Amino acid sequence: MGTRRFRDGRAVLLCEGKPVAPVEIAASYRARTRGLLGRDGIEGAILLTPSASVHTMRMRFPIDVAYLGRDLRVLSVVQMRPNRLGMLRFRARHVLEAEWGALAEWGVRPGVQLGIADPTKGRDGVTRG
Repeated sequence: MGTRRFRDGRAVLLCEGKPVAPVEIAASYRARTRGLLGRDGIEGAILLTPSASVHTMRMRFPIDVAYLGRDLRVLSVVQMRPNRLGMLRFRARHVLEAEWGALAEWGVRPGVQLGIADPTKGRDGVTRG
């Protein structure tokens, strides 16, 4: 199975094949660097790719962070308050960030398979890794 290359844009986050939330994809250096900085919240989630660590310096709200493997399987989930430095996760290839409590609400936990669906392609746009 090849590694999918993501591009900046919007899509739909799937958890075990079911759509759960809109997701912003931050694949360029500029988009990853900006992340959630300067925002008061986020509707849905943001996928930082490639990424193996995050920080919440100068952020205005606490977040949930899911570290994902190459195939978008959840490796670990942590909650981070503003002005914290997250640990580097060597096996992680992507990081999913959402508002505090959102990931648990969507069923995102270690071992769960996530996917990204392109809303313009319907069911055929589903990607798992």
